[in-house]
Amino acid sequence: MATKVYIVYYSTYGHVEKLAHEIKKGADSVEEVEAKLWQVPEILSEEILGKMGAPPKSDVPVISPHQLPEADAFIFGFPTRFGMMAAQFKAFLDATGSLWGAQKLAGKPAGLFYSTGSQGGGQETTPLTAITQLVHHGMIFVPIGYTAGAVMSEMEQVKGGSPYGAGTYAGDGSRQPTELELQVAFHQGKYIAGIAKKLKGSA
Repeated sequence: MATKVYIVYYSTYGHVEKLAHEIKKGADSVEEVEAKLWQVPEILSEEILGKMGAPPKSDVPVISPHQLPEADAFIFGFPTRFGMMAAQFKAFLDATGSLWGAQKLAGKPAGLFYSTGSQGGGQETTPLTAITQLVHHGMIFVPIGYTAGAVMSEMEQVKGGSPYGAGTYAGDGSRQPTELELQVAFHQGKYIAGIAKKLKGSA
């Protein structure tokens, strides 16, 4: 039976979504792993999103909290708002109280990826503060550490990401994830999918 990895994200301008697609490619490269992309519900109105210049949402399906227990592992992604996860993703997690009460997510591995506006904008504080959500559910946080190799120590190019997970810089919105950032995202998907598969096999 395939190991199910849910890549659940929120993306305003598409940067996190682009990382999510690359993470899925990495997870799909692991045999007997079934990776699926999901968006969390939007909480802002179309009017507000329009004023923000946000593009229309993609056709990636929207997930509801009650669907989370179907997965064996998760990779959660979101943009940063003042050094923490965006309110849209926090609202989604706030709606998982019944799952917490029944311990439906306890013991499931989970990783994190993110986007920030600048180099000092939360590439480490965002995942660090997000870990509290995993802890209260009893999930197992899976960082990538430095397992991606030399790309993690690259100093010549500006790049997002950290040992906590894949990341990118959005800047004013025009900057898109670079090849280096996408390389780490692919690795994260493959790495966490492999761990999820091992954990399921040993259960």
